[in-house]
Parts: sequence; C-alpha cells; structure tokens
Amino acid sequence: MEISRRDLLKIASASGLGTVGLAASTGLSKQALAQNQPNQTKTGEMIYRQLGRTGERVSVIGLGGHHIGRPKDEEEGIRLIRTAIDRGINFMDNSWDYHNGGSEIRMGKALRDGYRQKVFLMTKIDGRTKEAAAKQINDSLKRLQSDRIDLLQHHEIIRMEDPDRIFAPGGAMEAVLEAQKAGKIRYIGFTGHKDPLVHLRMLDVAAQNNFRFDTVQMPLNVMDAHFRSFESQVLPRLVKDGIGVLGMKSMGDQNILKSNTVKPIECLHYAMNLPTSTVITGIESMKILDQAFEAAKTFQPMNQAQVQELLNRTRQAAAKGQYELFKTTSQFDSTALNPEWLG
Repeated sequence: MEISRRDLLKIASASGLGTVGLAASTGLSKQALAQNQPNQTKTGEMIYRQLGRTGERVSVIGLGGHHIGRPKDEEEGIRLIRTAIDRGINFMDNSWDYHNGGSEIRMGKALRDGYRQKVFLMTKIDGRTKEAAAKQINDSLKRLQSDRIDLLQHHEIIRMEDPDRIFAPGGAMEAVLEAQKAGKIRYIGFTGHKDPLVHLRMLDVAAQNNFRFDTVQMPLNVMDAHFRSFESQVLPRLVKDGIGVLGMKSMGDQNILKSNTVKPIECLHYAMNLPTSTVITGIESMKILDQAFEAAKTFQPMNQAQVQELLNRTRQAAAKGQYELFKTTSQFDSTALNPEWLG
C-alpha cells in the first residue's frame, strides 16, 4: 500500500504525531515532512492529541480499565483513578466484562463529585446480537453512573465471523446505533488483539454497510512490527481514513518485559511515537502511574535510527510471537471462555 506525501501530511496532523516520528514510522526523510506541525499540545505533565476526526482531545496515556480493577482495596482503585485525572489523564478505558463488572462499578464511584466532566469515558461490550448488546450498554451506563458513554467499542473482534454477526440484521450494531441516536453514546469503535486480518475484515464489512468507525483499538508495541503486525497492516488504513488509533498492550501485560530486551518507558515511547491518539496502559499502583507520567514527560519524537535500534533489539525475541500471547494463545480471550456473553 503506497501512501502519498499529501496523505502522510494528513496522517501526521490527524494523529498528533510529529514530523520526526512520522518519518521514522514511514521511512521518509525528516526533511520531506518539515513543513508539517504536530497536532498535539502539552499541558502540565500530559500530552494531548486529537482523536481521529472526532475533534476530541485525549491524553496520550489512557488509563486501562482491567488493571484498575486489580487492587484488592476498592478505595485504592478509586484513588488511582482520581489521581490520574488530577494529574492530566482524561482517557478512561473500561469494559462491560472486566472483573464481572467490577471495574465499571469502581470507575463509576471514582467519577462522582465532578470527575465525570473531566474525562473522555470509553467502555466496551461483548454482545453480538441486538438484544445482548442493548442489555450490556444499559448495564455499563448504570455501573458507570453516567447518562452517556463518550466512546462505545465492540470488544474482542478476534474471529473472522465477528464482523458479520455484528452487522447482520438483529446484530449488535443495531443496538449501538439506537443507543447513539438516543444520546446514550457519542462515538463508536471496535477492539481486538488476535490478527490484523480480522481488523481489516471488520473495516471492510463496515464499509459494505456504509459505516465508518470513529476509533479502532489494537496492539501496538515493540514486537508487533515483527509478527502479524497491526502496525504495518492496519495502522496505515486507519490514519488514511481519519479513524482514531488507540494503542494497547504496549507491554503485553508485562510479558514483553520478560524478554529482557526493552524497558517499560521504552515500550510506551515506541507506541506513543506511532500515529496513536492514546496509548492505553494498565495502571494498578501509584508507582506504575508515576511511570506513565514519566513516559509522557520525557517523550520526544524518535528518529528513524532510534526506532530501528529498538526493532533490531526485539527482532529475535519477537519472531514467533512468544511474548505476544494475546495473538498466539487463548489467554487473553475472555469471550472464548464465556461464549454466552456474545448472545
């Protein structure tokens, strides 16, 4: 897929990626993009970027919903969420199924007392039928204690048939569009972590139904470039179409760190250097929260040599996907263990 220089300039503008970072991602020279200015701002400790074509401004670090449900003490989880918001993180990730609804309940409590107005709230549903999706949307609204969800995403698009079920008559998309019309949700996206071909099929089926997603969430990390790569196969299409890019699994739930090839902040910087609107990362302690802010504070667009050095360092470890278990095993496939969620 060849992208023109004109399209590349649009990509840099829509994503908030600087000219150096885009040059590193595409192989073009820095000089070829010198006239473009990054569409991002920095306030306090945090960088903010535009979310695709929505016009929304979101923090380059997003607070992961699954991890926020891990602290045994609910009050500690609430404190983490509010501290993150107070320091500048405004993108909140969650899902209907995280901790059997516990993550949404915890986040709903944290967003009381005026905090809801400070964030861009995203959650996900697993239902593939209209009935299942409608129920899950209403469950999420109740748990999150909100009358609206800023971004609702179809979760775990990991099977080739998932797009067909969602867009079929009586499928989940009918419920999602009705919820949007009713003002319950604002934007619509999808997520998945298994194979870039499934993402491309979801985009194709959406186009066949005259629908364009606002966002797509996918793994973007230092190893993805070497194995069934979302970065190389899906990312160009998203930025070309102005779809907001949500990066996840920058460390693969710590599995990538076990390769002893990269450090946490390097993982975050790599994902931030791509045309991502936000990089969602798991934060379950104040130490990890501080690490995320340190990544934002120290981030500078990486040049081509810096990107290549990281890729060279991870190439051998990444070759067979052994540290990207979300691609090669069922360990991260919650809907496979709970098929009844799909409807």
